Amino acid sequence: MDQSKIGSFIAARRQAQGLTQRQVADRLSVSDKTISKWETGRGLPEVSLLLPLCEVLDITVNDLLTGETVSEARYREQAEENLLRLMQEAQENRRTMALSILMGSVTVVAMVALVLLAGFLPIPAWARAAVIALSLVTAAAGVLGAAMLELRAGYYVCPHCGTRFVPTLSEYVKGYHTFTRRRLTCPACGRTGMCRHRLQR
Repeated sequence: MDQSKIGSFIAARRQAQGLTQRQVADRLSVSDKTISKWETGRGLPEVSLLLPLCEVLDITVNDLLTGETVSEARYREQAEENLLRLMQEAQENRRTMALSILMGSVTVVAMVALVLLAGFLPIPAWARAAVIALSLVTAAAGVLGAAMLELRAGYYVCPHCGTRFVPTLSEYVKGYHTFTRRRLTCPACGRTGMCRHRLQR
């Protein structure tokens, strides 16, 4: 989806309705920074906000996802295209996430195997140190690779303002996490919290 085109369309529709960013934000219970982020093409509304936003702007979801007012004749065709695009994106994100999990698992197995080899094989001290060093390098490379893949799969949702964002690799690695949430700072509202990971953008 063309985020810039959608953002420009949101801004144009908001202005046509005679609304400020603050007024739209208040109606959706998000921050005005979030609206600004959408309008400048730096993010898209969360799925749960699509219908409320469309009601405020007096447009259809098809119009929003296309970034323009869709004529009656093109409505069905555009709806199918938008649905297929969303499904393909979700499928690609699931594959990327699965690859990230696989890479992390293989890394753990490789690291444990190398440490066990270093501990139980009758080898000189320098070789033992080299194997342990190799296990650490393997772990670092595997974790970094898995993190980069997971970053590409979907986005995170701020629990405070609902903004969807992708953190930097540094923020991602530093933030402690559970299976579905990671402690991150929202770029829109600046607050830190346990942000939920979503696969579909």
